[in-house]
Amino acid sequence: MDNQFFKNVEKKTGVNMNDVFSLANSLQNANFKDEKTVRGIIQRVSQIANKKVPKDLENKIVQSIVQDGKKLDFNTISKMMNNGK
Repeated sequence: MDNQFFKNVEKKTGVNMNDVFSLANSLQNANFKDEKTVRGIIQRVSQIANKKVPKDLENKIVQSIVQDGKKLDFNTISKMMNNGK
């Protein structure tokens, strides 16, 4: 990874950009109607961000995506996490 921008992001956030790119690639063909897949994605994002997602919040996110058909985007997740506090 030679790009200084990504190195700066890693330095400021502590998040490995290779992990982010790997996650993004895995999302391209993911089945967001499958609860197991969505839970796996939530757990992976949690691990990459080094932030624990409480089970009740995980359940709300899964329900929102699988049952309610909401799109999985960072704004939706961010709003849910902020409301969970």
